Amino acid sequence: MNTPQRKQWMSVLARASGAELEAHWQALALAPEYQLIRAPEVGLAQVRARMGATGSLFNLGDTTITRAVIRLESGELGYSYVRGRNKRHAELAAVIDALMQTREAYELLQVGLIAPLAALRAEQEERRRREVASSKVDFFTMVRGED
Repeated sequence: MNTPQRKQWMSVLARASGAELEAHWQALALAPEYQLIRAPEVGLAQVRARMGATGSLFNLGDTTITRAVIRLESGELGYSYVRGRNKRHAELAAVIDALMQTREAYELLQVGLIAPLAALRAEQEERRRREVASSKVDFFTMVRGED
C-alpha cells in the first residue's frame, strides 16, 4: 500500500477519540475475522519537543500509549499506536489499518470512516485556532525620549 496514504489514515485513526472511532465503525456494520498477533498493551513513550519549534530537541516527558497488531484471515497485518490506555481503540485501529489494505474495504472505509474523522479533526483544530487567535495580545515597547 502507498506509504503516504497509509501514514495519513493511521494518523487519523490514532488522533480520533475512541468514541468517535467506535461510532463510525458501528455505522459501517463490518465484522471481519481476525487474529490478535499482539494483544493491546499499554506502555510509555518519550515525548520530545523543540525550543521555539526550530531549536534544539529536549525531552518533554512521557506519555502513555497503547499498541496492537492483528492479522486478517486474508493475511494483511494491521498495526496501531494510540495515545492513552484505551485498548479497544488500539485494537479497532489495527483492524481498520488491515482492512484499509484490502481492495474490498478500502473505498468503504475511506468514505465512511477516514474522511469523516479527518474532517471532524480539522474542524476541531480550526475551532482551537480561532480560540487561541481571539486571545492573542500584541506587546510593544514605547521608547522614552530621555536617552
